[in-house]
Amino acid sequence: MPLEPLEPPPPGPPSRQVVYVADEDHTIRFVGYEIVRWRQYLWWALCVCSAGILGLLGHWFPRTWLRWVVKERGFKDLKHGFVVIESAHRDITLFRIKRLAYPYRRSTVFPYKSSGNGGPSRRASSSSLARVMMNGHAGGNANDEVLRDLLVVDYRYSRFALDPQTGLFSAIRDWRDPSWTGIPSVQNGVPQPVREQRVTLFGLNVIDIEGKSVPSLLINEVMHPFYVFQVASIVLWSFDDYYYYAFCIALISTLSIVTTLMDTKKTIKRMREMSRFSCKVTVFIDGSWTERDSTDLVPGDIINLSELQSALFPADMLLLSGDAIVNESMLTGESVPVSKVPARDEDVARWKDVGDVGQGDGVGRAFVYSGTKVVRIRGALAPDGTTGRPALGLVVRTGFSTTKGALVRSMLFPKPMGFKFYRDSMRFIAVLAGIAGLGFCVSAVQFVRLGIPWITILVRALDLITVVVPPALPATLSIGTSFAIGRLRALGIFCISPSRVNVAGKINVCCFDKTGTLTEDGLDILGVRALDRTAHRFGELIDDVHDVPAITASATAAAANANASARGRANSGGGGGGSNASFTHALATCHALKMVGGNVIGDPLDVKMFEFTRWTLEEGLVAGTGVIRARGGAERPAALVQTVVRPPGSARFRLEDALKAGGRHAHFLELGVIRTFEFVSGLRRMSVVVKRLRSSAMEVYVKGAPEVMSEICDRASFPADYEDLLSYYTRRGYRVIAMAGKSIEGLSWLKAQKMKREQAESDLQFLGLIIFENKLKPGTAPAIQTLRAAHLACRMITGDNPLTAVSVARECGLVNQAAHVFAPAFISGGPTTPHSKLEWSCMDDVSWKLDAYSLKPQTPPPHHAADADEIDYQDYALAVTGDVFRWMINYAPLETLQRMLVKAQIFARMSPDEKNEIVERLQSLGYTVLMCGDGANDCAALKAADVGISLSEAEASVAAPFTSSTPDISCVIEVIKEGRAALVTSFSCFKYMALYSLIQFTTITLLYSFASSLGDFQFLYIDLFIIIPVAVSMGRTLPFPRLHPKRPTASLVSKKVLASLVGQIVITSAVQFAVFVWVRGEPWYVPPPSNGPKHGGSDNHLESTNFENTTLFLVSCFQYILVAGVFSIGPPYRKPMWTNAWLMISLVVLSLFNLLVLLRVPRPLGLILELMPVPFSARMTLVGFVLVNIVLSLAFEQWAAGAISVAIGALMKYRRENRRYREGKAYKAVEGGMRGGR
Repeated sequence: MPLEPLEPPPPGPPSRQVVYVADEDHTIRFVGYEIVRWRQYLWWALCVCSAGILGLLGHWFPRTWLRWVVKERGFKDLKHGFVVIESAHRDITLFRIKRLAYPYRRSTVFPYKSSGNGGPSRRASSSSLARVMMNGHAGGNANDEVLRDLLVVDYRYSRFALDPQTGLFSAIRDWRDPSWTGIPSVQNGVPQPVREQRVTLFGLNVIDIEGKSVPSLLINEVMHPFYVFQVASIVLWSFDDYYYYAFCIALISTLSIVTTLMDTKKTIKRMREMSRFSCKVTVFIDGSWTERDSTDLVPGDIINLSELQSALFPADMLLLSGDAIVNESMLTGESVPVSKVPARDEDVARWKDVGDVGQGDGVGRAFVYSGTKVVRIRGALAPDGTTGRPALGLVVRTGFSTTKGALVRSMLFPKPMGFKFYRDSMRFIAVLAGIAGLGFCVSAVQFVRLGIPWITILVRALDLITVVVPPALPATLSIGTSFAIGRLRALGIFCISPSRVNVAGKINVCCFDKTGTLTEDGLDILGVRALDRTAHRFGELIDDVHDVPAITASATAAAANANASARGRANSGGGGGGSNASFTHALATCHALKMVGGNVIGDPLDVKMFEFTRWTLEEGLVAGTGVIRARGGAERPAALVQTVVRPPGSARFRLEDALKAGGRHAHFLELGVIRTFEFVSGLRRMSVVVKRLRSSAMEVYVKGAPEVMSEICDRASFPADYEDLLSYYTRRGYRVIAMAGKSIEGLSWLKAQKMKREQAESDLQFLGLIIFENKLKPGTAPAIQTLRAAHLACRMITGDNPLTAVSVARECGLVNQAAHVFAPAFISGGPTTPHSKLEWSCMDDVSWKLDAYSLKPQTPPPHHAADADEIDYQDYALAVTGDVFRWMINYAPLETLQRMLVKAQIFARMSPDEKNEIVERLQSLGYTVLMCGDGANDCAALKAADVGISLSEAEASVAAPFTSSTPDISCVIEVIKEGRAALVTSFSCFKYMALYSLIQFTTITLLYSFASSLGDFQFLYIDLFIIIPVAVSMGRTLPFPRLHPKRPTASLVSKKVLASLVGQIVITSAVQFAVFVWVRGEPWYVPPPSNGPKHGGSDNHLESTNFENTTLFLVSCFQYILVAGVFSIGPPYRKPMWTNAWLMISLVVLSLFNLLVLLRVPRPLGLILELMPVPFSARMTLVGFVLVNIVLSLAFEQWAAGAISVAIGALMKYRRENRRYREGKAYKAVEGGMRGGR
C-alpha cells in the first residue's frame, strides 16, 4: 500500500525520510514536526469547550491533530517536537526524540566513509578503535567528530539514530564494525571502554517486551470509540433516571474491559516469558576470560561456547572455532539438525560489508542464530587428536536486532487486516446515526410546536442516538466468534487471532505445503535400483541392502563401454576392483549425518538412506584412537577423518590404519569420509571424498537430483532405460535420488583438501537410483475432495520436484486425473535474463503446447481426439517452478502473470520467500488465501496469508493465527466451516441489532409525534429481557456439516443483505404505523394529555402512559422475537435454527410470556410497565396484527428478498463488471478472459 501523499516539504534540512526495513520487507516514513505553542494552547481551550470531544477526535484521527497544532520541520532543528512514523499500512505513531549522552566518535554509530583508499580497514582492531574513540583526532578525518549527544527514536523495538552530518536517520541494526576484516581482527574481543559505548548504543542483549501498566491498558481500551459511546450512553441514561439499564450496560462493559485486560496481560506475560532469555556466559575481555550475564553482551564480544551453560544460544554469532550442531526449528519450524562450521577470514569480512546471511554460503554455514537450540558443541582439535582450542563465537547482533528479535517483532506487530465486514459495519453504524439524526430533526419540529423545553429536546435527541446505535452492539458481534473459537479448541485447533475466524468464512483459495502437510512427514525407502551386472540396464527393485550387487564404477564403465561400441573411456581412477566406487559404499558414506548421544541425527532422507545400509557410524573424534604419522615424522590429528562407517559385524580397527596403503588386515572394512562438499540448493547435490582401509585410492561419491547427474557423469555410464525408469517413478509420486562415483588413484589427504568441487564432481560413473516413497496422509484425499466439491481452489506450494508434485496432486485429487498439466521451460535465456523465452509443454505429451501469452492450449497433436476449442477451462492446469515464477514476476506481461497465478495449481521448487510471494500475489488478485503448512519453511507464507494454519507446534508457528494439534489438513475444513458459521452469525447479530434499533426507533418516533415515549421499565424489559438473551443464544447455532459451493457474503451493503434488511424494516414499520392509526380510531381510545413532560414539565421525562404507547409496546415486543427467528439463518452455512436449543428455549419462553402480557397481563407487571387497560377484543386484534407481521416477514425472507436481490443484481451487472478490478476481484475478470474466446 502506498504511503499517504503529503504536501511539499519546507525548505531547509531534511524533514522527511523513507526507510526500508529489510526484516519486515516494507518501507516506513519519518516526518519531523515542531509544536506551535499558540496552536497547542488554542487546541486545549477548544477541547475544554467541547467537553473533551475534540480531544477524542484528535486521538482517533491523529492526522487532524497534526494539521491543527504542528508544523513540519527538519529533524536536526527539532527542539520541542517529535517524529511521526508512518508504516506501510498508513497507520501513524508519534515518537519523542530521545537524547542520549554519547561522548564517542560519530563513526561508532554511522557508516565510516573515507575518501582515501584505505577506508575503514585502516583501523586494525577494536582495541585501536578504543584508543581513538575518546580522542578528538581521528587520523585527520574532520568528519569523524566526537558527539556529545545522540538523538534516537525507538520504533517497534528498532532503534534509529539521527546523523548530525546528513540530518537523516540510520538503523542501528545496520551498523558494522569497520575493523572486522578477518578472524585476527576480532579474536581479542572488545575492550571495556568499547563495551560501555556499545551498551549505550545497542542496549542490553535481551528481548524484553515492554509490560504495559493496568492504567495505560485501561485508558487504551476505554478510549475505543465503542466504549466512549457506551460511557456517554450510561451518563445520559443516568441523567435521564434510566438507572437500571445503565447499570446493566455498565456491568457488561466493565466485565468486557476486565476480561480484555486480563487476556492482554496474560498474552504479554506469555510473550515475555517466551522471548526473554538470559544465561551465564564466559566472555574474553581485556585479555582474560570473565563470567558475565548474557544480557551484557555487545557486538564484537568473544564467547567460550564450550562452557555455555544453556541449551539456547544467547545472541546471533559467527562460529570462530570448533563445530556445532543446532536445531533451528524456532526460526524455520523444521527440526532437522544443522551443522555449523568455523567462519573463515572472508566470511567475517563479508559480514562486515554485506551484513547478510546467505543460506549455503560461508557466512550461513558459520552463523548461529539467537534462540536456536544447542544439540552439540565441540572444541577445535589439537595435533594429538584431543580437544584443543574451545569453541568460540563472535557476537554480531544482540537483543531485538537478532533474527529471533525480528520474529518476535513480527508477532507483536502483525500486518493489519482489512476485512470488508468490519469496514462495512462502521459505515452502517454511521448510516444508522444519520437515520437517528434525520428522525430527530422531524421530531424536533413537532417538539417545538408542542412547546417542549429545549433541555428536554436535547436529552431526547441524545437518547434517540443511543436507541438507533445500541451500545451492546460490539459485544453481540463477537458472540459468534467466541463460540466458534471454543468449538475449534474442542477439536484441537487453537486460535490466537479471533478476528481471523470471520475471515476464514470468506476463504476461496487454499494453499498447501506438500511434505508433512499433504504427505507423511518422513520418507521411507521403497528400494534401490542398481545397474544389472550383465546388461546395460537397471536391475530389479531391491529392498534389502544385502541384495545390492557388489558392482563398482569400473565395472559400470566396462559395461557402458561394451554397449557403446568402443565409445567409452576409462574410469578416472582405474585401479583394482576392490578400490573402485561401490553403490553400497555410496549409500553408507554420502551424507552429512552426525552422532550425538549414541543416535544418528541429520536430514531425515539421509537417516533413512543410512539405516537402509545397516552400517554403523562414528565421528572422527570419537573413533580416533591414535595419531597418524607421515614419513617425515609430521603428525596429523585423527579427526582429519570426519566420519567413519563400518558394515554390520565388522570388527573395529584403529583409525590410522584407514589412511595407510597396503595394510594386511583385509577382513577389516572401514570407510572414512575425508572431505564433504555440502548440499547446495543451486547445484542440487552434495558429495564426499572417501578413503577405504588398505586402499591406495580414494573415492568420490555424489548424491543429488537425477536431473543434474547428466552434467557431471559420463553419459555412457547411464543405462539405456534411465529416462524411462526415472519418469516412471517421478510420475507416481516417488522421490528419486541418483548416486554416482569415481575412484582416484594415489590421491593424498592434502590433495583431497585442496581439490576444487568442480574437479571432484566431474567424470563420474552413474551407480544407481534410490527410491523414496512419501505416502499421502489418510485425511488428505478426502479433505481435498471436500474442498474442491465446495468450489474452493486448491494450490500446492512445495520445494519438491515438479514431477513428484504433479503426481501427489493427482493422487490426492488436487488436480483431476484426466486433466492435462502444462509446465514451462526456458528455450532461450534464463531466470535472470529479461528477454528470455518460455515454452509451455504438456507433461504427458511434450509436443502439445500452450500459447506463451494467453496460456491457452494450442491445437493438440493429431493423435488427440479433442480440438483446441473443445478443451474446457477445467481440463488443464499449470505446474510452475521457482525459477520460472521469479522470471515471470520480474519480466512477464501483466496479463500473462495474472493468468498464470489464476491457472497454476502446482508451484514446485519454491523457496520460503517465493512461497510468501505467491500468497501475496494471490491476495493482490482479490483472493482470500488460506495457507496450511507444517512450519517447515512455511512461516513467512503462514504470516502473509489471510488465514494461516500451522500443523507444527514449533515456536515459529506462534506467528500462525491457527495451530492444529492434529497434523492433517482436515482441520482446514473445520476452520472454514466455523469461519462461515461465525461470519453468518455476525451478520445475523448485526442485522438483528440494527432491526431491533430501527423497530424501537419507529416506536419512539411515532410516540415523539405527540410528546410521548416508552417508559424506563419498558426500555429495560426490551433491552435486558428480550434482546440480550436472544442475541447471545443466536450465536450458539452449530456450523452446517457440509461446505456449500458458494461463500457467504462479507458485505453488509450487498444486495441480498440490504434487500432483506430494508424489506423487514418496511414490514415492521408498516405494522406499527397501522397499529398506531388503528388504536386512535377505536371507540374506547382516550387521547393523552397535552402538557408535555411528566409532572407538568418539571423534568425531562415524556409521558408514557397512553394507549398508543401500550399498543405499540405490545406489538413491538413480538417483532423483536420475530426478527430473531427470521435472521437466524440456518443452512447452508449453519444448522437449522431448531437445533439450537438455547435459542429455541429463549424464543418460545419469551413468546409465551409476551402472549401472557398481551392477553392477560398480571396487575403488578402492568403497573411496572405502565400499561393502559385495553379491551380483550382489542387485544385479540393486536394478536391479528402480530400474526400478519409474522406471515409477511417469513414470506418476504423466504421468497421476495431473494427475488429482489436477483433483480437488483441484473440491473447492476454492467456496473459491477466495470468495477470488478476496483473492488479487488481481478481474478474473476482473469478467469472470465480465460474461459472466453481467444
